[in-house]
Amino acid sequence: MKAMNQKISEIGIVPVIKLNHPERDAVPLANALCEGGVPVAEVTFRAAGAPCAIRLMKEARPDMIVGAGTVTTTAQIDEAMEAGAQFIVTPGFDPGLVSYAQKKDIPIYPGCTTPTDYHQALKFGLEVLKFFPAEQSGGLEKIKSMHAPFPMFQVMPTGGICLKNLKEYISCPVIAACGGSYMVTADLIDKQKWEEITELCRKSREIVKEARNG
Repeated sequence: MKAMNQKISEIGIVPVIKLNHPERDAVPLANALCEGGVPVAEVTFRAAGAPCAIRLMKEARPDMIVGAGTVTTTAQIDEAMEAGAQFIVTPGFDPGLVSYAQKKDIPIYPGCTTPTDYHQALKFGLEVLKFFPAEQSGGLEKIKSMHAPFPMFQVMPTGGICLKNLKEYISCPVIAACGGSYMVTADLIDKQKWEEITELCRKSREIVKEARNG
């Protein structure tokens, strides 16, 4: 678990991907992300082809970290793991899903935005939480406020993150990494703008490096 947390934190940005045509788009998208210096993806189960996309990405880029997002059932955890997923992300905190993932020995990042969520996470010994939806739930100011009573957690905010506010978020020591879909929008994927996706990833990585080294 700690190793996965560290790997994701080192990259600093996690593209949140919805693929409607994985057979066509998964491999070129994986290549575009890796070429942009972002060898990680959260493939959301909001699209039916998520397991297929995960499998194709891992086969094409074995070095890439690929996880499953918007997971809401234990069956989806099983599907994701069978496809090769290396981590699980849930939109909210479901104790049953967290317990199941821990029994399966796969890292899980549940969505948490309230003190009650954080208390639950503490009971399960989690270290990194997904803060979702970030901007709509109070953004960086709330994340900092929540850190005061819960200094043991780092968070991965997702929801409303973009190039304009990425530096502000990633500069905060509470932030392990930021999730975002701005570099993998439906328009960019549907129009197969792989070079543009690569460039957005490069810009994101530059921001992360500047914020952390500056």
